[in-house]
Amino acid sequence: MPTRLHVFDMDGTLLNGAAALELSTFLGRREVGLEIEQLWHAGQITDFDFWSALLDVCEHATEDDLDTAFEQANWLDGITDTFADIRSRGEVAIVISQSPTFFVEKLRNWGAHEAYGSDVVIGQPLSENATLSPEAKVHITRDALERYGISPADCVAYGDSSSDVELFRWLPNTVAVNGNPVVSGLAAVRYQGNDLREAYALGRTLLNARLRPEQAPVRP
Repeated sequence: MPTRLHVFDMDGTLLNGAAALELSTFLGRREVGLEIEQLWHAGQITDFDFWSALLDVCEHATEDDLDTAFEQANWLDGITDTFADIRSRGEVAIVISQSPTFFVEKLRNWGAHEAYGSDVVIGQPLSENATLSPEAKVHITRDALERYGISPADCVAYGDSSSDVELFRWLPNTVAVNGNPVVSGLAAVRYQGNDLREAYALGRTLLNARLRPEQAPVRP
């Protein structure tokens, strides 16, 4: 059975920026992506309005388009290395994001065990409750811990913004990755930079700190 769980946010944590802006830019509608991001952050449009505009941008996108937009997005360095190291230790990496599931789930090809996002599907009717909530991040993490038989003390969350607040309030081991002031204030440790491997190393430090001396890794 897995011994530890690593929970990653995506936008702002694994990705420098937002999936909606990356998709809009790749599909030649960057101005739309910028506008809806600005209006949403200012509280001037609803989640439904935001997703409706993004779905309009993505209406004619093929799976190849989505794959290429994903590959060319502005990711932090070291994501595949981090997921590979987690797997090599018999641990689990999951990604929980408010971005569309059709984008988030592509991280499974890079080594994430599970990936969750908002219920936004190209070509399908949009629900008023499509957005994955901060509370849902906690529920999904609790479910994963129960399924894998892992204690919350053996879980690390990595995040940067308001959608991570509830998870950071609940879990003891948290890493703010280029975090906003609220998340950084809640985090056990903070990382500023562009290499996920460095943020992950801080997460491992938190986990190793709770080991008994005879369990701690031997340093050369």
